[in-house]
Amino acid sequence: MKPQPLIAVKDVPASSRWYQKLLGCTSGHGGDDYEQLFDPATGEMILQLHHWGDHDHPNLGDPDGAPHGYGVLLWFATDNFADAVKRATNLAKAGHAEIIDERRFNPNAGHYECWLRDPDGYVVVIAGP
Repeated sequence: MKPQPLIAVKDVPASSRWYQKLLGCTSGHGGDDYEQLFDPATGEMILQLHHWGDHDHPNLGDPDGAPHGYGVLLWFATDNFADAVKRATNLAKAGHAEIIDERRFNPNAGHYECWLRDPDGYVVVIAGP
């Protein structure tokens, strides 16, 4: 079994570009209402993006029904942590991301992490090896 998280976003193409810049992933579907993002190294889907309110899916109909991402962290592990932090910093400098914690060591996990917020308010964590 492999996780395939799906998040609801305001602008699927813009969010797709944002995640591609941050994660170095590629588009596997494209479109205004739905997107699949893939890890180019493995070919595996790592994230799905869905436009709020399209296709009558339960819990995706009202973007104002609850805070976006409440209780959810989108966590991505990478072997190229330094590159991912640079991409996150560049997104923040361009005004496209809020860095919550640029680089911190998590002693419980034994790795470094970078925490940021995406344009829809979801918290994204990039973790090193």
